[in-house]
Amino acid sequence: MKKLTLIAAAALSLTACQNESLADSSSNFDMKSTSAEYITASSLPVTTVSGPITTNTTWSGVIEIDGTVAVKNGATLTIQPGTFIKAKPNAIGEGSGILVVTKTGKINATGTESQPIIFTSYRLLDGNEDTTAVPGDFGGVVILGDAPTNVPTTTTVEGLTGSDYYFGGSNAAHNAGILKYVRIEFAGYDFVGANSGNEVNALTLAGVGNGTSLDHIQVSYGQDDSFEFFGGTVNATNLVSFAAEDDNFDFDNGYTGTITCALSLADTNSSHTTSGGVSDTNGIELDNNASGSSTALLTHPVINNLTIVGPSTNVLSSVSGVGPAYENGIHIRRNGRLTLNDAVITGYPTGIRVEGTGSELSSASVYSSIKVHGFTTAVTGAGTSGIPAANLMTGSSAALFGMSQPFFNNGGWNVSPRNCGNFQGIWTKYDFSVID
Repeated sequence: MKKLTLIAAAALSLTACQNESLADSSSNFDMKSTSAEYITASSLPVTTVSGPITTNTTWSGVIEIDGTVAVKNGATLTIQPGTFIKAKPNAIGEGSGILVVTKTGKINATGTESQPIIFTSYRLLDGNEDTTAVPGDFGGVVILGDAPTNVPTTTTVEGLTGSDYYFGGSNAAHNAGILKYVRIEFAGYDFVGANSGNEVNALTLAGVGNGTSLDHIQVSYGQDDSFEFFGGTVNATNLVSFAAEDDNFDFDNGYTGTITCALSLADTNSSHTTSGGVSDTNGIELDNNASGSSTALLTHPVINNLTIVGPSTNVLSSVSGVGPAYENGIHIRRNGRLTLNDAVITGYPTGIRVEGTGSELSSASVYSSIKVHGFTTAVTGAGTSGIPAANLMTGSSAALFGMSQPFFNNGGWNVSPRNCGNFQGIWTKYDFSVID
């Protein structure tokens, strides 16, 4: 029987010895069977948690979240390196378990490169190597804070209800704790139905302040957005979004932090959201707010060292199995602003689209450091005219812009020399094609 394990997965201390060889790395992504790491972890005792966490608590081993678990009332949740967290499925098989760190709680989830903390599908921890995971098997991780936003401080974070889930305030230095060497897989939950606007993302950061540390976080196979920032001032480094169903990075409600070293990597075989029958999947989606109104505090992140990689083939063509699955590498709209330095965007129909009154790629951007490819349009809209013509490319073949092989579905991929966050290190996983 073929056994599957992970390329570049965490070298966990609980992993059994295997006699393995690498399969062809050009194999397309699809939902594969459970790997050796998860099979071994599934034999460990499971601790089920439910309800609020109101005193300092430590998690290790395998944790099962039953419903929504909120850290609050001054409590700190510490998660040990190598811990697996899964959701208890509801009656229809969805993993509705959600971890929320409220404005009055804190998290210390400090994994290591060899033992990341892994939020993942309950199906991968069932002890059956023939079981496959699907997006939505884990609810998501939500972190709330009282840093500035452009919405009332009585605003409830998307997907949840009740005063425990308010976000925003006046404390720019708010500290929610640490997420470091963390993977979130097969996450996302919609309380109403697909594209209802009432979803929990894989990692939601709402009103989180710059006292919080976010470093080496990978989101894979998300049902909605991989990372969504609702206001706040939190900074982040070394972020990876892989095979997102909706947007890889989403910014709104007055977010003003800085992201340094980020990668989004598309997979043409993953599912995609649509709106009115048209793709709604972007590398970055950025709005000031839902109405597009101008506010005293505008959504305006700074992103340094960004790599956005879509598919290598024009998704608007009649390529079998791909279809119109992607929209924009970066979509700035509804009075949103973006400062962008040292960026490569490739493999989307439009590379950068700036749309609507007040929206702009900021004049503070270092335009000469931005390289953009689009199959039909490289750039359009306010601020994009500053990018040198030599850095803009269109056509059926995306330029590699110095990268060895950026496209996941076009043979073995390698984004060097843009591998600023050790994107292919042992803390990440992209390919299940290791076999006995």
